[in-house]
Amino acid sequence: MADARGLRIEFENHATLLKWHRLRRRMADPLFSAEVMAEGFKAGASMELDLRVRADGGFVVLHDKELEGETTGHGIIAQKSLTELRDLRMKDGNRPLLYSEDLAAMLQSAHPDALLQFDMKDDYEVIGEKGIAHLAEHLKKISASVIVSAGSLDLILAVKEKLPHLRRGIDPSDRLGDVYRTEGWKAVEKELLADLRGPTEPETIYLYWPMLLDAAKAGLDMIALCHSEGKLVDAWTFTLKDPDGGFSNSEWTNFSALVALKPDQITTDEAPATERAWLKRMAG
Repeated sequence: MADARGLRIEFENHATLLKWHRLRRRMADPLFSAEVMAEGFKAGASMELDLRVRADGGFVVLHDKELEGETTGHGIIAQKSLTELRDLRMKDGNRPLLYSEDLAAMLQSAHPDALLQFDMKDDYEVIGEKGIAHLAEHLKKISASVIVSAGSLDLILAVKEKLPHLRRGIDPSDRLGDVYRTEGWKAVEKELLADLRGPTEPETIYLYWPMLLDAAKAGLDMIALCHSEGKLVDAWTFTLKDPDGGFSNSEWTNFSALVALKPDQITTDEAPATERAWLKRMAG
């Protein structure tokens, strides 16, 4: 029986999924762990991983642009081929790196409810036609289990064109933050609406949770706006500072206000602890 803890919480008849950030069920898990991903596939979890393009057009599961931060290697990932990366290890646990070729095979075993977010960390200029062609080749038999997301709208447009069967998401948080700082919330609302109705036709909008709360305090419910256009919302990334101790009072104030806005997902590095802390607070 798959462990179903840390999958979702319920509030006012609305279920909010707890998405496992960087394939971590808990912060103590190793970064981008194939084992945790396999567990998540069995349990039907929503999970996220980051992808960086390689020189040969394939991808490696890493967050940073350079190899130094997360691996035993050196240099810019986009300049390295699969052959050059094969002997490298993750600094965290001395494990082999995960590649897009591995993911396609692992996805075959996914529970029907499982969802794996491919968060593309490079822009379309870097990934190019070669990278999109690689994804199309390796993910042509995969449908329900994958959603491709990016900050780059050009990249999501290319995914829509070449992989129309895959679900798509956009993360306009940085851009909307810039718009707010220069023009205010009214302009943010207008820009977000343009994104929701834009040519990428996203299913999910990924938004930074403090921005969602700040906007709501100013009278702009960004989640309700997305829902009114038929879009789902993922609020990222809320991680308990003390998973064993549960919510601090300030964390609870923020988290309960966020849940009341009814996001469809909350990204976290501590999914089971968040569910446990939520149930404890709700029980009084």
